[in-house]
Amino acid sequence: MTTEVILHYRPYESDPTQLPKIAEKAIQDFPVRPLSRFIPWFPYDGSKLPLRPKRSPPVISGEAAEDVKQYLAISEHNAESHSYDCTVDLLEFKPCLKQQHLTWSHTLKEQTNSGNVDKQSEKGKQHNRRSWSISLPSVMRLTKPTLFTNIPVTCEEKDLPGDLFNQLMRDDPSTVNGAEVLMLGEMLTLPQNFGNIFLGETFSSYISVHNDSNQVVKDILVKADLQTSSQRLNLSASNAAVAELKPDCCIDDVIHHEVKEIGTHILVCAVSYTTQAGEKMYFRKFFKFQVLKPLDVKTKFYNAESDLSSVTDEVFLEAQIQNITTSPMFMEKVSLEPSIMYNVTELNSVSQAGECVSTFRSRAYLQPMDTRQYLYCLKPKKEFAEKAGIIKGVTVIGKLDIVWKTNLGERGRLQTSQLQRMAPGYGDVRLSLEAIPDTVNLEEPFHITCKITNCSSERTMDLVLEMCNTNSIHWCGISGRQLGKLHPSSSLCLALTLISSVQGLQSVSGLRLTDTFLKRTYEYDDIAQVCVVSSAIKVES
Repeated sequence: MTTEVILHYRPYESDPTQLPKIAEKAIQDFPVRPLSRFIPWFPYDGSKLPLRPKRSPPVISGEAAEDVKQYLAISEHNAESHSYDCTVDLLEFKPCLKQQHLTWSHTLKEQTNSGNVDKQSEKGKQHNRRSWSISLPSVMRLTKPTLFTNIPVTCEEKDLPGDLFNQLMRDDPSTVNGAEVLMLGEMLTLPQNFGNIFLGETFSSYISVHNDSNQVVKDILVKADLQTSSQRLNLSASNAAVAELKPDCCIDDVIHHEVKEIGTHILVCAVSYTTQAGEKMYFRKFFKFQVLKPLDVKTKFYNAESDLSSVTDEVFLEAQIQNITTSPMFMEKVSLEPSIMYNVTELNSVSQAGECVSTFRSRAYLQPMDTRQYLYCLKPKKEFAEKAGIIKGVTVIGKLDIVWKTNLGERGRLQTSQLQRMAPGYGDVRLSLEAIPDTVNLEEPFHITCKITNCSSERTMDLVLEMCNTNSIHWCGISGRQLGKLHPSSSLCLALTLISSVQGLQSVSGLRLTDTFLKRTYEYDDIAQVCVVSSAIKVES
């Protein structure tokens, strides 16, 4: 196995005696193994080079080379101290490109008429051979412009400037008429940096490959891949090669990708082409950026009743959504997609004049670091509610679907993972109320309907019903009667009659179920509450 080491260095670090030392220092922690002998795949007798270009490279005089050297020295920036950090000042580690061209090409005239050249002066000149040069791709992120912001300067009329500052702001074309003191103007400005990329947004980038040489290249293939921590995605619009690219022409491509992972992303741009001499060329560049988290989502579950003896299947979900970005968001949609076991009712709107109006008003802007609560009610579907054993243990509720828009309408979307909760325990026998009046008359009989369910999935029960009176509620009927056998996951309904002897809000209690097979008794108190009023008051149904 061999290890490929690419050494990045700056022009002022191009000392050939120092570069091997830098490379050796960079790989000193890696084991060094001798490379295997290279065996060419073409006939080679050792007397001449196996490959030779069709044309000899142009001859560059020493004076022309010195001119190019001085030009490059002027264009390079001066460094105060030496550094061996290979990522400093390298373009592939910068998210924002400030230079319009990545490479420069210089055309040098050759001296073709050797007879007119003074032989004496030719001896004192050194001739350098020119090698091939290539152009690199430029990458720019496509983002929408932002609103212009300014800092208003105001003063009171009694101050020395008087109305001068206010008049200057009114004459400023970037301010909003009638709202000059606001920092937000009515003009748009182009983005000056790479900007933040958030999870759920669409990343768009413009890629351009320019032929800045004076030759036509062929079979140009541009490939753009996005490397994440878990996968590598191909974002190129077309995988077909371009037949040829003439001088001063370019190949443009726009890529889009919906970001679905948090962390470091690397955009890998690779270009391969063939020169006029038939030589295959290949190069690539890397552009690294971070994907941030836009929202913080927290969920809480509540049961309809806190008492386990009277708990129902209704589940209330509270979702707390916080904007952790630096700009406001328009919350376009926050919905709950329930699982196959539940039906969901959204509780984030009210009825006004026959219309459903959101509790957050029509413009639901969420400012930075603000939190908003959304509430949902879930009920098991009928086929699952009748089988009490199915909803035991951990149940899947569903997942939240969140859609938002930022400053100029850029849309983002996130879906949470499946939300789960621990279903409440009902014991072996569950008693629930199917029907009960809200208000009853004092000392007048009223009726309730109870549902008894065998929550066991394996055992049949033989139940006996006992009714115990309380100080305010009295049962009408025979206590200790046999209900018969109740098979696993089966239910039965009972119609019972009661009388209240005390006014006010009274609790229905005093039911007992005994399993004669196991000699086990289940007690049910505080099943429900009814409002008891005097018989002289007319009770509305």
